[in-house]
Amino acid sequence: MIHYIRDIFADARSARRPVVSFEFFQTKTEEGERTLLQTTIPALRKLGPDFCSVTYGAGGGTRDRTLAIVDRIQREQDLTAMAHLTCVNATRTETLAVLERTQALGIKNILALRGDAPDGGDFRKTPGGFEYSYELVQFIRTVDTFGIGVAGFPEGHIACKEGKYVDWQRLKHKIDQGADFVITQLFFRNSDFFEFRDYLTRLGVQVPLVPGILPILSTAQIKRFVALCGAELPSALVAELDKRGGDDDAVVTFGIEYATRQCEELLREGAPGLHFYTLNKSRSTTAVLGNLGIARAVGQRRL
Repeated sequence: MIHYIRDIFADARSARRPVVSFEFFQTKTEEGERTLLQTTIPALRKLGPDFCSVTYGAGGGTRDRTLAIVDRIQREQDLTAMAHLTCVNATRTETLAVLERTQALGIKNILALRGDAPDGGDFRKTPGGFEYSYELVQFIRTVDTFGIGVAGFPEGHIACKEGKYVDWQRLKHKIDQGADFVITQLFFRNSDFFEFRDYLTRLGVQVPLVPGILPILSTAQIKRFVALCGAELPSALVAELDKRGGDDDAVVTFGIEYATRQCEELLREGAPGLHFYTLNKSRSTTAVLGNLGIARAVGQRRL
């Protein structure tokens, strides 16, 4: 049965257990999509996640692929899945058409994002579209009773030149437009998340603030990721990665250990759940959940 994610968090809070969720990204080839749908997702489905999400492309064709993948996950895996939706290259009319298609497929949950420019440059508002993600949240709320998630940035959004506290105040405003929960960007210092959480709590935010976790798979890859998104790699972490050089297997093993320690502290300090950026791989996420002892067989969580 497919659920609103806000209800999943409410039920988990009552049961005093963490919510576990996974993110998958669109693949560029049909073979990659088959591997994702027929191998990776079924393998991770065995862990009993509460929900998953699928990233979104800026072009019309890739929008349709997001919805198609979410639809297949829900039908074939009986797993609540959330579709990402961005402001990029879309008018309000086009966004309404996407939402109507989403509704028709029985998809109940949307992660509302501003999104990044396809060319990697600065974001540019599409004429007749949205400039900020809070406007997208407002718009979705007028269309249907979708469950709405939004993104949060424990180190501040890279595009917010006024600093992280201004960014967090803007996040509070975005939540006030109708968001049900927040999923954060990846981070590697838990102190950043705790400061983010405590600041928003003082502002009166009561929705779940969910840490986004990325178990490191490659030194070169993670350095590229943080350069793009503005997160910081602590110097001690960089030293450990550099010590392992180009040995990706050693890096993966270390990444599992680091993510496990990170998650242990987050859960101990009251995080409502963990959202894993899987990079369409199953090994690291499976190992971390096994280490934490919170992987469950299908059927043991609310499905």
